[in-house]
Amino acid sequence: MKRRSSYMKRYWQLYALLTLPIVYFLIFRYGPMYGVQIAFKDFNLFQGINGSEWIGLQAFREVFAMNDFYTTLRNTFMLNILDLIVSFPAPIILAIMLYEIRSKRFKKISQTILYIPHFISWVIIGGIVYQLFGTQSGMVNEVLRTLGFQAIPFLTEKNSWLITYLFAGVWQSAGWGTILYLAALTGVNRELFEAADVDGASRMRKIWHITLPSIRPTIVTLLILNLGNMVSIGFDRPYIIGNTAVREYSDVLSTFVYRIGLESGQYTLATVVGLFQAVVGLVFVLGSNYISKKVTGDGIL
Repeated sequence: MKRRSSYMKRYWQLYALLTLPIVYFLIFRYGPMYGVQIAFKDFNLFQGINGSEWIGLQAFREVFAMNDFYTTLRNTFMLNILDLIVSFPAPIILAIMLYEIRSKRFKKISQTILYIPHFISWVIIGGIVYQLFGTQSGMVNEVLRTLGFQAIPFLTEKNSWLITYLFAGVWQSAGWGTILYLAALTGVNRELFEAADVDGASRMRKIWHITLPSIRPTIVTLLILNLGNMVSIGFDRPYIIGNTAVREYSDVLSTFVYRIGLESGQYTLATVVGLFQAVVGLVFVLGSNYISKKVTGDGIL
């Protein structure tokens, strides 16, 4: 006990710095959990949380009886799984490519170009997507028509919209995602590459047997975090790029919550969906972490 108190006195600056993030999480992360009880009440905006009547699991039964809920849940899983398949490997591939580049000047220019889309709002990206891929006035379709081809309904046909949606996601996030992998690659022992050169290993062999195994813990950690977000999905991207013509695919849980919560004023039902996402997300994180430990020995918990 004395050793612990002396350690705290010696490094009190570190503990003082730690108080700020702790206070932040208490206020902005744990504090709002008080509102979770809205899911179990017939919430009235004027009576407040405490004044609203308890209804138990009635709201849950109402949500689980909605066809729209299962449609949006299906779309959320579908878009997240496709994003995981398409978008998750992209920053890994980009990071390895950047790591293999020998010209520092070209590497810095490439990194800057790749990072920029991350700082652009999805509202602006949505405008760019419509300007490029619009059926009537999009630049891509204008070029296709000039070359004698038919216009492609990138934004009005479900399967074409899905490809456009995934492409926009990769373009916006892949460059920024390379930062973590490049940081992990800086810790790779260069002697391993030198030994591989002596053995006559090709560049692809070195990538497969040295580079990828070296960043495996980072890949596993990010994969687990991504699996935890399988039921959660950002509001901006599907709402801005989506439209009524492709609503069968673009309507997800976040847009569903927006419709029933803000547009219809059914705050209890919206809270139920949000609580459902949080619980299922926790189950996915714990489950994927457990499987990862069993299969690869790596985990985050």
